[in-house]
Amino acid sequence: MEKHIDLNKLTELKKKVDKKRPLSKRLVKSLQEDYLIKNTYHSNAIEGSTLTVHETKAILEDGVTISGKSMREHLEAINHKEAILLSEDIVKKKEPFTERTIKELHAIILHGIDNKNAGVYRKDDVIISGASHTPPNFINVPEKMSHLVEWYHNEENMHPVKKAAILHSLFVNIHPFIDGNGRTARLLMNLELFKSGYLPVIIEKEHKSEYYRTLDEAGVTGDYSSFTNFIANYEKQELIKYNRLLQREQKLEEPEL
Repeated sequence: MEKHIDLNKLTELKKKVDKKRPLSKRLVKSLQEDYLIKNTYHSNAIEGSTLTVHETKAILEDGVTISGKSMREHLEAINHKEAILLSEDIVKKKEPFTERTIKELHAIILHGIDNKNAGVYRKDDVIISGASHTPPNFINVPEKMSHLVEWYHNEENMHPVKKAAILHSLFVNIHPFIDGNGRTARLLMNLELFKSGYLPVIIEKEHKSEYYRTLDEAGVTGDYSSFTNFIANYEKQELIKYNRLLQREQKLEEPEL
């Protein structure tokens, strides 16, 4: 990935995409289906799911039960898809960003897996395995989450990609839930990108080490530049891909001379 992404260049790329929008309904539907499967696959794989992308597709599209895979893994796939759909609905309805939004998304992530803790802030202290940063005492979680939402609403002029990345990082630093924090953080990040007219990104399991390293660096030092750049690289790739799709579609629509 590039060492440094100029966020202003992303703004220019987005403007080029916006001028060519919208894509046809057929292509939008195809892209959404692909995103639901791949995002669900990678987000769960980062957390240890052994489902393949093809198995994830079979569960989500065909309702198939995969032999040899746990019920939890099946529920993780189904729940993640539902959480993405809720995120999209939140954006369409222009609902404000609140703690309730966060809890609703998390409740879906743990639905049927851990109903007792679904959408409920943790009541115990936790340590993030392999991380240098230690989350706050559970007693301080409600206050920290209140400050997170306050920060979000105070940063109206921050570049959307930077804001989405820092939101993800700050959320993970707090680690407000006993389980499902990573998945929820990635959903919140994409919710912010989607809301701002940018494209949602898929952090691939192949880049898990760099993802965790830059996240941990931000948590320990309070410097979010490396993690923001990590996310900005993904956003750049998505914008370039989307721009090419729009160009290709427009050429197909041009009448023959």
